[in-house]
Amino acid sequence: MHRVLIVGGGAGGLELATQLGDALGKRGKASVVLLDKSSVHVWKPHLHEVASGTLDIHVDSLEYLAHAHAHGYRYRIGEMCGLNRKARQVYVSSMLDHEGKPLVPPRVLGYDTLVLAVGSVSNDFGTPGVKEHAIAIDSVDEAARFNRRMINACVRANAQYEPLRPGQLHVVVVGGGATGIELVAELHKTMRELAAYGLDSIDFDKSIKLTVIEAGPRILGPLPEKLATSTQNMLSGLGVSVLTGQNAAEITPEGVRLASGEFIAAEMVVWAAGIRAPGFLKNIDGLETDRINRLIVRDTLQTTLDDDVFAIGDCASFALPGDGQPAPPRAQTAHQMASLLVGAVHARLAKQALPKFRYRDFGSLVNLSEYGTVGNLVGIGKRGLHLEGVVARWMYRSLYLMHQKAVHGTTKVALGTIANMLTRRTEPRIKLH
Repeated sequence: MHRVLIVGGGAGGLELATQLGDALGKRGKASVVLLDKSSVHVWKPHLHEVASGTLDIHVDSLEYLAHAHAHGYRYRIGEMCGLNRKARQVYVSSMLDHEGKPLVPPRVLGYDTLVLAVGSVSNDFGTPGVKEHAIAIDSVDEAARFNRRMINACVRANAQYEPLRPGQLHVVVVGGGATGIELVAELHKTMRELAAYGLDSIDFDKSIKLTVIEAGPRILGPLPEKLATSTQNMLSGLGVSVLTGQNAAEITPEGVRLASGEFIAAEMVVWAAGIRAPGFLKNIDGLETDRINRLIVRDTLQTTLDDDVFAIGDCASFALPGDGQPAPPRAQTAHQMASLLVGAVHARLAKQALPKFRYRDFGSLVNLSEYGTVGNLVGIGKRGLHLEGVVARWMYRSLYLMHQKAVHGTTKVALGTIANMLTRRTEPRIKLH
């Protein structure tokens, strides 16, 4: 059978594996394999909720192994480390379990159609101390690690006899894009809610400090200036310090040093200041990449030098007609690319011409925890439609339901939504372990 190998189980890769598995794998028309280094999937736009504790990965995650069995594809755990295009083989590195014991040995996986959907990671721009002292919430494991550090920091501060030291219970988020702003809004809510669970020896309103550092002239650059200004005013009203036009020059164990020389003491630093594709993609087996390691693709989403290798999502660089800028690294981009690849695989099997990708920008939405949701819908009026409040929040939630529908189907999503509405009333509002 024709072998379809999908590397990366993020939004695009998982949706593609699900649809191809249902349409081809179950019917024996193709072999569909999904390779990912994690055993569970969490929608990446929700990682800030994992970090803050408002989303429990043990409840709201998807297990690849069970999902693959239900949808006609095969799941393989592992991390891609190399490519042999001539032999049409992907090299997979060995993995250890949480106890440091061998889990899987190095392997080689063959393919006829290879789809790289490995997403993106944070770009530290070579800033000293980022790798050692900051957390970049790029994965479920990193988000869970930050959550543990946050809870431990609050428990430690509540139990200690001595006064809080400078910077204790202070969190600095470097990067004022959607990820950074959504995270700081969630942290403002959850770190204070911890007091309701018995951490009452400290004044959380006075002791907790949240700071956002943005190198650009304003936060939320992709959104209209009006919405960015209202969001910054809302954060300032909550006591969040927003510093724009400031560059983080160094991250130390004690905090962040700005390019201006000012030092901001902090117990935890989150790096959310830009993205790049994983380093192993840089010129992998001669494929053409851009300056941040993304694979350059044509309008069929095939790489420029190999018709058998496709790339979708954040790791793909597709030049938009007109200005030539790459399609933005958003979940909607990965969703649209995955939808096109379903048709492309069918066309390859039928030896027909491949469909061509046309990106549609529907706008951006930013969820600010319980404090509101803001966004801008493109294509409605000359300047688009600016959204705030209940309507924006509903549309933000509908994006996740669309992703759930693509990987689970309508019936399961409907039942799961009803179940969540019932169980949320009996569970803690934040994850406490």
